[in-house]
Amino acid sequence: MPVTTQPDTSEKRTRNGLLRTKSIEQSIKDTEEPEHKLNKTLSALDLTVFGVGVVIGAGIFVTTGQVAKEYAGPAVSLAFVVAGVVCALAALCYAEFASTVPVAGSAYTFSYASLGEFVAWIIGWDLVLELALGAATVAVGWSGYAQSLLDQWGIPLPTVLTGPSDGKFGFNIAAALLILVMTGVLVVGVKLSAHVTSIVVAIKVMVVLIIIAVGSFHIVGANYKPFIPPQKELTGQSGLSATLLEAIFGYTPSAFGVMGIFTAAAIVFFSYIGFDVVATAAEETRNPSKDVPRGIIGSLAICTVLYVAVSIVVTGMQKYSELSTAAPLADAFKAIGQPFWAGLINFGAIIGLITVVMILLLGQGRVFFAMSRDGLLPPVFSHVHPKFRTPYRSTIILGVASALLAGFVSLEELSKLVNIGTLFAFVVVALGVIILRRSRPDLPRAFRAPWVPALPIASVAASVWLMLNLSVETWLRFLAWMVFGLVIYFAYGRTHSKLARNSR
Repeated sequence: MPVTTQPDTSEKRTRNGLLRTKSIEQSIKDTEEPEHKLNKTLSALDLTVFGVGVVIGAGIFVTTGQVAKEYAGPAVSLAFVVAGVVCALAALCYAEFASTVPVAGSAYTFSYASLGEFVAWIIGWDLVLELALGAATVAVGWSGYAQSLLDQWGIPLPTVLTGPSDGKFGFNIAAALLILVMTGVLVVGVKLSAHVTSIVVAIKVMVVLIIIAVGSFHIVGANYKPFIPPQKELTGQSGLSATLLEAIFGYTPSAFGVMGIFTAAAIVFFSYIGFDVVATAAEETRNPSKDVPRGIIGSLAICTVLYVAVSIVVTGMQKYSELSTAAPLADAFKAIGQPFWAGLINFGAIIGLITVVMILLLGQGRVFFAMSRDGLLPPVFSHVHPKFRTPYRSTIILGVASALLAGFVSLEELSKLVNIGTLFAFVVVALGVIILRRSRPDLPRAFRAPWVPALPIASVAASVWLMLNLSVETWLRFLAWMVFGLVIYFAYGRTHSKLARNSR
């Protein structure tokens, strides 16, 4: 869709400062440069598959049982609804931005156009951390299933190749190889990635549907009583493990009861992380103004329905207090004497986590690519392959880094993923929608978020509430990574960015 060429006055006002913005017109123009141009091959269906592929993963196979047993009981299904609503608020804001600014980079690109270069750097730097560590974390989790399967086949791996444990040196060869293989798939082409994802997602969704269909015949009504168990206070954590709400206000979160549903929502929210990765592929979409909003909203709706259905079935099959926290779905089928279906679920988990790793790697590569193309990072990251038209250098460099993380760092360490960055990105995108509506009302918007500014404000409030429920340790790690990023920005990005060079 052609974009009006009316000059963006905000760029002129702030071109020499930290809040200098990059106009929408310039962002779109940059995508046409031959050395930076990506192939436009994806459809709305491809994007929906990407979204479902990254969201349906460890959350549906693990989180459901853990949260039901410890925080919400059978009402865990309501917690998934609450978390889905929070994500839906953000998804509508993402959809408007993606239809207006169909450029790689997701929240980074959106914030560059509305809130300025400094905020854009912070968001981009944080998203890279989130996606890189997320890919490594899922790969290590996948390797556990793979190693178990190899043991059953009588092909156990040497201990030194299963990763570090109990302070002993080790390299997780399975996790590292998975990331390297997925990196190769992404280098060859995003359309190939879409085909691979489509096949794997089809298998994964089929397994989930089988769980729902077969499990529904083994539901015992008494397991739902009480649907919302009596409320009890959680034992307050001390020190760095306490939530920010506890540390500042002395508020102690509750388990079970009505408030326990919201406590559980803060936890299951992270099962949804990744749907925003769809926006990073906007530049490789044939009709981004329409297809990206459909992909974002469609994938989120499908995942929410599947999460709620699975949580209802599993808490009906087995009393919530007896659910396993490691493999609740498989163990629930074992408990009712159905080992075949338990094995099928384990197979689905192994297959399903592959796409999560690949799409997280795709997201981090696209963010790095966009930041490099804007001059905030060295130009080596923004070169595209002459044949495959993919950002192969950034994909390979970051893929190798993630593989090393997965190989040398234990799952316990990697699981301390800085989830705060995703919520922070939600806040920035929501504020950006309000600001861009005021500063550039002339822009054509194929999709318009409803009830602006009320909806974005609600998105900000919901995201901030969940951020306050994160631990002090998470906040400190987030701040440490940001400080490291600020050093790079002021040492390199601020003076090398295209906007800085143009102003000179």
